[in-house]
Amino acid sequence: MIATEGLTRRFGDLVAVENLDLVVAKGEVFGFLGPNGAGKTTTIRLLSALIAPDAGTGTVAGLELGRQNRAIRQRVGVLTETPGLYKRLSVGDGLLFFARLYSVPDPAREVERYLRLFDLWDRRRDLAGSLSKGMQQKVAIARALVHDPAVLFLDEPTASLDPEAAKVVRDLIETLRTKERTIFLCTHNLDEADRLCDRVALFKRRLIALGSPQELKEGRYGRRTVVHLAHPRPGLEEALRLPFVKKVERVDGKLLVSLADPERQNPVLVRRLVELGAEVQFVNELRYSLEDLYLDLLEGSDAAH
Repeated sequence: MIATEGLTRRFGDLVAVENLDLVVAKGEVFGFLGPNGAGKTTTIRLLSALIAPDAGTGTVAGLELGRQNRAIRQRVGVLTETPGLYKRLSVGDGLLFFARLYSVPDPAREVERYLRLFDLWDRRRDLAGSLSKGMQQKVAIARALVHDPAVLFLDEPTASLDPEAAKVVRDLIETLRTKERTIFLCTHNLDEADRLCDRVALFKRRLIALGSPQELKEGRYGRRTVVHLAHPRPGLEEALRLPFVKKVERVDGKLLVSLADPERQNPVLVRRLVELGAEVQFVNELRYSLEDLYLDLLEGSDAAH
């Protein structure tokens, strides 16, 4: 659905996007993560054919950047970081205006469809400027969808929203998952990306890492079982040198055991500890967050440059 090769954009001497090679599949919810100034919004503007690249090629929804820009803009929907609604228009009239701009067949029907989908039908006559931030964000997402785009770009969709409004928007994104629509999500909310995205890319001017959140975390940290012991005795680490145990560490009375397949190997590990006389209180997995990964990889990227 999205494919780029060597996509590059400069602003004077500043390189905002450098040699971006990326493939995003149809129906995927794809997270694009990076700090402020990393080039995420510039990437969205490139992929939605709003600005031209200085180098490289790309296709969006099967259409070629630079050659079919007008058609690309017809096939994508974009939610910018600030909704930019016409606040003196009613919710319904604002959506109808955009539906007509996109030459949507039967625009009134499509506007009603999305207002009802987002529980906004009863607010259709209210001025957009009178709505809460969360409601305005829902209207902005409806506006980005009213022409049924193949690719939906969401730039910080929950930024500056309170927790309740942010949850409404996240739930809304979940409902927008279809096999035919690709969602390209830029967000600083790493927990949000972990829950919503099939794959994520860590980006800071150039691509740093790419994969599913779980794949990236396991690739970086592996999987580690935490064994909580009552009165741990010395020497257990050496006694646990089993063939499937990669590494054993003792931290604050707990054992951190690196395993390739914890679901299958944990029972053998616990039996061995009991045979050794250890008093096992409970066992769990040490879970790393996407935030841990993000900070580690960014720090590594900065050190490399």
